[in-house]
Amino acid sequence: MSTDPATHELLHDILKQVSRSFYLTLNVLPAGVRDQMGLSYLFARAADTIADTDLIDRGQRLKYLNQFRAQFQTHEIDWKAIREIQAALIPHQKDSAESILLQRLEDCLKLYETYSAGDRERIQWLMEVLPNGMEMDLTRFPGESAGQLTALSTLDELDQYTYYVAGCVGEFWTRMVCAHSPEMAWWDVTKMSTMGVRFGKGLQLTNIVKDIARDLHNGRCYVPEPLLQEAGLRPADLLDEDNLPKFRPVLNRLIQLAMAHLDEGWRYTLAIPRSEIRQRLACMWPILLAGETLKRVLVAPDLLNPAVNVKAPRGTVYRVMAITILTCANEYVATAYWNRLKGILSEP
Repeated sequence: MSTDPATHELLHDILKQVSRSFYLTLNVLPAGVRDQMGLSYLFARAADTIADTDLIDRGQRLKYLNQFRAQFQTHEIDWKAIREIQAALIPHQKDSAESILLQRLEDCLKLYETYSAGDRERIQWLMEVLPNGMEMDLTRFPGESAGQLTALSTLDELDQYTYYVAGCVGEFWTRMVCAHSPEMAWWDVTKMSTMGVRFGKGLQLTNIVKDIARDLHNGRCYVPEPLLQEAGLRPADLLDEDNLPKFRPVLNRLIQLAMAHLDEGWRYTLAIPRSEIRQRLACMWPILLAGETLKRVLVAPDLLNPAVNVKAPRGTVYRVMAITILTCANEYVATAYWNRLKGILSEP
C-alpha cells in the first residue's frame, strides 16, 4: 500500500466519498492488493458516471465511454481524449463526489502507469469487459423515464448483464489476489474465478431487486419479460405499487437465484486460507450484508415505491463487522450466521 499522501487521498478519501460500502471492504484488504483494487474501482465508477450522465446525449455518452475504455487498450494514455471527457461531463455532474472523481481521472491514470505489467494487464482485462454492462444499459434501454420503460427479454440476457456488471469483477478479484498472496498460490485460478463470477452475480442481483423501483422510473426493467408474463404482468404494471403482491412470486424467484449465487460465493470465501483473515473478511461482509438486504426486500411492503431505499441499516452493518472481526473470520460462527439468513430466505 502506498504511503504517498496524494495517492492515499485518491484511493481512500475520494473512494470513500463515491462508495462508503465498498470502502469498508477495500479498507480491510491486505496491503498488497488494496491500492490496485481501489484504483480499479475508481476506474469502474468513472465509466459508470460517464454512462449515467443523462444530461448528455446517449450517443455522446457511448462515444466517451469507448474513449475512456480505449485508454486501457494501448501503451500510451491519450491525455487529450481524457481532457475531452472531463470538459464534456464534469459540468453536468449532480453528485459532487463523482465530479471530483472525473476531475482526478488524470491522477488515476498516472498512478495506473506506475503499476507492474501484471497488474496493468489485469486492470486492462477488467476495463475491457466491465464497460460492456454500461454499454448494454445505454443500448438496451433507450429511455430515461417510466414512460419509455423497456425490459430484458430473457433470463440469459439478465445473466449476461450481471456478468458484465459484477461477475467479471469476481474473476478479476481472484486473479489479483492470487497474484499477490503467497498463501493463495495453490488455488486453481480457473476454478476459483468461476466461483468468483457467481459471487459477483449474486451481489448484482441483490442490487437489482432492491433498486427495482428506481430503475423502473429510469426506464429500465431488469426483470425479464417472460418471468413477468408467467405472473400475468407487463413491465409497466410494476409502476403500480398495488401490483406488488402479484409480483412477489417473481421477486422470490430472483431472490432464490441471488442466494444460489451468493452461496457459491460463501464456498469461495471458505476456500480462502484461515490465515488470510483480511481476505476472508473482505468476502464475508458483502455476502452477509447482501443476505441482510435480501431479507428486507423479501418483506418490504413498499418495494415498488421509488422513494424508498431498502437496505441493511447501519446497526446491522456494524453487527456483521463486529461478529466477524471479533471471531477472526471464524468459519463456524460466520457460517451459522449465513445459514440463518438462508433459512429465512429459503422458498416456503
